[in-house]
Amino acid sequence: MPKIKTVLFDLDGTLADTAPDLANALNYVLEKHNYDPLPYETIRPVVSHGGMALVTLGFGEDHPQFDIFYKELLAHYQDNIAKQTTLFPGMDELLRELENKNINWGVVTNKPAWLTVPLMDALELTSRAITIVSGDTLEERKPHPAPLLYACEQASSHADECVYVGDAERDIEAGNRAGMLSLVALFGYIAESDNPESWGAYASVNSPQAIIPIIQSLN
Repeated sequence: MPKIKTVLFDLDGTLADTAPDLANALNYVLEKHNYDPLPYETIRPVVSHGGMALVTLGFGEDHPQFDIFYKELLAHYQDNIAKQTTLFPGMDELLRELENKNINWGVVTNKPAWLTVPLMDALELTSRAITIVSGDTLEERKPHPAPLLYACEQASSHADECVYVGDAERDIEAGNRAGMLSLVALFGYIAESDNPESWGAYASVNSPQAIIPIIQSLN
């Protein structure tokens, strides 16, 4: 097997802990329309599935004002995109370890670029990433493999030289379909109803630091 040259990360729930800011955005909209806020523990597992899933959680998918709520959530989130968001513990050390080993890294997310870019800028990661592929960079989104394959090209790596790390089933499906090794980030937004053991990943990791020995064993 070729050596690993590139590690790609999902953004929400894998690279960065964005749940606090997204939970605040949902509760802002709920309270604005006289609904009770939801507990953070209820919102957190849904964050990886995007803004529409959050609005569905808060209001139901058939609410007549769904589109209005969705726009309000995104607007509030855009204005407060990195108030409480941080890298997961150990992630910065992992990124620096990869850089020290001349292994480049990037991001492949379904988040639209108008949210992805400001967030990466706020986390001071934009210049360090070899590639940032957002949900609207291409016509296809995960679980389609195209965004991952495009990221590989941007990183000057072949798919079998790449690892993709994500916390949702579509991440693992996309990585496998792209022909790269996929890792489940168990420290991310895994719901109680999820069964990551059945997703077909190469391995699961409980922390960012646990990725390092896997890369070392492959190289």
